[in-house]
Amino acid sequence: MKNAPLPLKNLIRKPGRTTALVLLTAFLALAVFGGSVIILSLRTGLRSLEARLGADIILVPSEAQSKISFQNMFLQGTTGAFYMDAAVTDKAMGVPGVEKTAPQTFLASLKADCCSVKIQVIGIDPEKDFTVQPWIARSLTGELGDMDVVTGCRVEAGIGEIIRIYDQRCKVVARLEPTGTGLDTAVYCNMGTMNTLLAAAEAKGVSHKISSGDDSVVSAVYVKVKDGYDIDTVNSALTGKLRKVTAVRTRSMITGVSDSLAGISRTVTTMVIVIWALALIILMLAYILIVRERSREFAVLRLIGASGNMLGRMALTESAVCGLAGGLVGTGLAAIGVFSFSALIESSLGLPYLLPDPGTLLLLAAGTVILSAAVSALASAFAAWRLSRVNPGTALREGN
Repeated sequence: MKNAPLPLKNLIRKPGRTTALVLLTAFLALAVFGGSVIILSLRTGLRSLEARLGADIILVPSEAQSKISFQNMFLQGTTGAFYMDAAVTDKAMGVPGVEKTAPQTFLASLKADCCSVKIQVIGIDPEKDFTVQPWIARSLTGELGDMDVVTGCRVEAGIGEIIRIYDQRCKVVARLEPTGTGLDTAVYCNMGTMNTLLAAAEAKGVSHKISSGDDSVVSAVYVKVKDGYDIDTVNSALTGKLRKVTAVRTRSMITGVSDSLAGISRTVTTMVIVIWALALIILMLAYILIVRERSREFAVLRLIGASGNMLGRMALTESAVCGLAGGLVGTGLAAIGVFSFSALIESSLGLPYLLPDPGTLLLLAAGTVILSAAVSALASAFAAWRLSRVNPGTALREGN
């Protein structure tokens, strides 16, 4: 008996039932693919943050923690500025165990007549910097000249465009790759440009002077510890030697982010497991009820020559087709939602969030679709087994 088209015909013949099964499986696929992408994006963002910080210790003014959360500047792109004497850079180099230091100066621009956009401007010393400069070198082949800026990927300014910062015209010469952190909304320049911008900001009433009155200021100093030295010991030595300066271990920042990420991952994973467990039970019950409803149909097929195994395979095929269709629909909907609202998800979570590479996403999508089809078939396995043992006479009598 040529029954190859039967599963598809049966599904088309009952569109309501088929649609319900497809939608249920689609919901499962949406939960798995969406949840997995969020977890992977958080982990990718954390690795990106670790790579971009590139320092063992960061020195900031003691007041930084009260004026603005230093961590939020990296994670959420919060704008802010705080300053300390630039001499901190040289003093830090005098502490045993310090291999190199890289100063940075912050300036928060205003979205007003003086500025094109509200952004965090970060001044670096290209010759000393070992945190951002290696990333800039990937996008900029030449030197970072005066009044040149490099923008994060989420700053709305293309290469060659001019942006105004405190009425100073700055040319965008490169854009950085995505990091999934607040650094994507920052603008980078050399210290010469930063001094010009600080003077322009001062003229607008935005002061950067510190209590000492020294105009030579920095906002943070990144410290690289020599191999063989204990980072905590060096951190304590820096704290003891430098007044009004807080030494922050980058690992402590990342550990806090990692703990938050682990909590979110556990929550999402638990939700996905619960959803799948409930759905598997619902699907099993649905297929058992479907077999009962179609008992006369299966009895007739047995009478005209279909074997029990053939009916079982037909039921498995129907469920697998529903699972495959539902997997495609659910994965597609999840992809649209996650990709379209990635910025909203990132801001809501307040954690580094960077979508995995396309290859990983494709593999995850394919795995979700296959898993959906397999779980749907598994849910109908008991019903298929019952079909393989159906007695046509008994089935017809029960149907009367």
